Amino acid sequence: MAWGPGATGGAAHAADDATRDFGPAPELAERAGAAEPADDPLTDDGSTDHTNYPDASGPHQVPGGSGPHHVPGASGPHHVPGPGQLGPQPVPMGAPQQAPYGGVPYADPTPSGPQPLGYQPGYPQPGAPVPPPGYPAGVPPLAPSQSDELTSARLLKQTKRAPQSGWRKAVYVASGHLINVGESPADKHRRELIARVNQPLRGCYKIAMLSLKGGVGKTTTTTTLGSTYSSLRGDRVIAVDANPDRGTLSQKIPLETTATVRHLLRDASRIRRYSDIRAYTSQGPSRLEVLASEQDPAVSEAFSEDDYRRTVALLEHFYNIVLTDCGTGMLHSAMKGVLDLADSLVIVSSGSVDGARSASATLDWLDAHGYRDLVARSVAVINSVRPKSGSVDLDKLGQHFAARCRAVCRIPFDPHLEEGAEIELERLQPATRLALLDMAATVADDFPNEHHRLR
Repeated sequence: MAWGPGATGGAAHAADDATRDFGPAPELAERAGAAEPADDPLTDDGSTDHTNYPDASGPHQVPGGSGPHHVPGASGPHHVPGPGQLGPQPVPMGAPQQAPYGGVPYADPTPSGPQPLGYQPGYPQPGAPVPPPGYPAGVPPLAPSQSDELTSARLLKQTKRAPQSGWRKAVYVASGHLINVGESPADKHRRELIARVNQPLRGCYKIAMLSLKGGVGKTTTTTTLGSTYSSLRGDRVIAVDANPDRGTLSQKIPLETTATVRHLLRDASRIRRYSDIRAYTSQGPSRLEVLASEQDPAVSEAFSEDDYRRTVALLEHFYNIVLTDCGTGMLHSAMKGVLDLADSLVIVSSGSVDGARSASATLDWLDAHGYRDLVARSVAVINSVRPKSGSVDLDKLGQHFAARCRAVCRIPFDPHLEEGAEIELERLQPATRLALLDMAATVADDFPNEHHRLR
């Protein structure tokens, strides 16, 4: 008998139909809304009993059909639905399961013998790669790519870094870059400090520079710390003069504008982009920007807490690091806003006895007024504003602050800083540059980023 899309003549095959079971497949029964019928019983005369199909109009009639063994959408009896009419067709028994692209073979839909726990026909065998979301169904995932082996670190021959100082650099330069003995320990240490300074930073980090005593180099430390960040990092750094008593921060870099923080607050509603706010700041050679305080002695209104909060709320939209050069008084109106918004403190002390006592008194005041956690994250800086006399034990001074702060840094005496004029990092002595780099790296260790969050 014929079987396929071209089959006709249902009456001619009635005898064959009497001995065959052409009940609908379970999938077709589900589509027709009927339960899977049982095997057709035979009557006394050898024909098939169709009582199991009460809605059928002929032998083996599927509901809604018009002839024997009719399948919806078919053109004749015994019609096998074409591709796409009833979804994917089952894989023939015993058909080999080919795994393209070198993947793990898929399981045979009709396996024989015991199977591992969780096995389901038609799914990947245990150990096969799991396809990612959205991967075409029935197609094994690609084998792991080996392109990761083609990185520059694996393929390129690793060479020593060129020395940056000392006799190693002299030999390297004299030999026409042919003799490279590698970096010195000092060069490696400096490179590690630069890497710490350049660690990622999320959001805006606010640093407050404090001291109860004047003349300890607080404004100078603010400028040098900000200049170190701005010269090495690619983001924007600004220093704000929050000293209510005519601060001198704007005198540490070349003056580009006479605008002050008062002008910025007056025009705050008109500032929309970085170029707008840039008209109110001065920028030094290191890219550090400074927002000056009011210099007009006729202005008697003090810089208040609300003024400071409004200033920082505006600056944090355009800058990644904001340093605040505070005044010597801890009780002036802006100080509460400074401490509430600060992420870190830098307590500046001179290398003298009275300077150390004032710095320690600053920590006492902060502890007594609810800023103990901020003190624990602070960095103490011992700034040698005068040539070392040898009478003060700086080691013991450092131990005192180390017991109260997160870290202690020392800044050596430098003739360029003693001038009190505009500061240029290139004019500082190498020991001072290295000390400033160490201070910047120590403060940067507290920057909020993924590495800091997981520590």
